[in-house]
Amino acid sequence: MARKITGLKQLGHEVPVPKSPAEAELERVPNPHADTAYVARFTAPEFTCLCPVTGQPDFAHFVIDYAPGKWLLESKSLKLYLASFRNTAAFHEDATITIGKRVADLVEPAWLRIGGYWFPRGGIPIDVFWQHGAPPDGVWIPEQGVAPYRGRG
Repeated sequence: MARKITGLKQLGHEVPVPKSPAEAELERVPNPHADTAYVARFTAPEFTCLCPVTGQPDFAHFVIDYAPGKWLLESKSLKLYLASFRNTAAFHEDATITIGKRVADLVEPAWLRIGGYWFPRGGIPIDVFWQHGAPPDGVWIPEQGVAPYRGRG
């Protein structure tokens, strides 16, 4: 059952990667199951941005879980938003929290959590977690499934 959704500027269109997160436009679509409590997950295993001190690339695996309300996050806009960090300088904590807050502000979920699993910088992996709201009762919320960094051990 195909539904026509109007007003989207990116899905179904050729769109370049935005030059920065500030220029990126996240988009949302109506949730056809807004009366149902459930969790949706986005996984971005190849996120990259730049260290604000050295300018060297940093890499992370992001997992975003959310319990939608009236809105769903449109996935192509998320992909382009995340890619817009590629040439942006940001500490691990800043990038993770900025992404979580921007998504939460847009889709107004009942609950959202983001896990940023960062690869080691200077020999130390940094994992960053943020949550918005409380998980709804009665929904299954799986573990994020990203193992802690073990190196070669």
